[in-house]
Amino acid sequence: MSDDWRVRVDLGKPDDALALKGYLEAAEVEHQLDDAFDDRVAVSHDNAEVFLYVGTREQAERAQDLVRARAAERGWTIDTDLKRWHPVAEQWEDPDKPLPSTPREQEAEHEELIEQEREEAERTGYLEWEVRVQCRSHGDAVALADRLQSEGIPVIRRWQYLVVGAPDEKTAHAVAERVRRESPPGAVVTAEGSAAMVYSVAPTRWFSIFGGLGG
Repeated sequence: MSDDWRVRVDLGKPDDALALKGYLEAAEVEHQLDDAFDDRVAVSHDNAEVFLYVGTREQAERAQDLVRARAAERGWTIDTDLKRWHPVAEQWEDPDKPLPSTPREQEAEHEELIEQEREEAERTGYLEWEVRVQCRSHGDAVALADRLQSEGIPVIRRWQYLVVGAPDEKTAHAVAERVRRESPPGAVVTAEGSAAMVYSVAPTRWFSIFGGLGG
């Protein structure tokens, strides 16, 4: 399954959301979904919302119909919306918005994403990207952390591991390249989105530190 389409259902009440999720996951409904969609539907929930992830727009629209029918049976008042994942913008967007089809359009949308990440980081004070470094020894990690900090780059160090924050993808890769040049032999350096970690070291300083690295 490609999981490129999502139906969001807002039921207003967490108990109703749990009931709908249980209904959608029931054995007889799974059989109905398989017959109707020729594919499995992934279901999750968050508080009063239920999310269905499917592979095509047709499947998503059929999922909406099934949910609305169940809501009518139970007397639920619901709000639903249908979104498609934009792989370049990396967010759920209107299903009728065309995907970028040329390299120039893809680059323009990617640059728009970078700008959104920078604005979000500046607004919240949190860095959404990380450069992670795994050193071969504790001593290597300490030495590298000291060197980066002496250059004004805030670092979190935990045993043999270092984390450096970055406000956006482009800056993260630029920082990673710089850190690789300064890392001791055997160190592994990666850049990735920071969904799980709130980076709070000197939150107001990162623009001045990294502003010249992102290009």
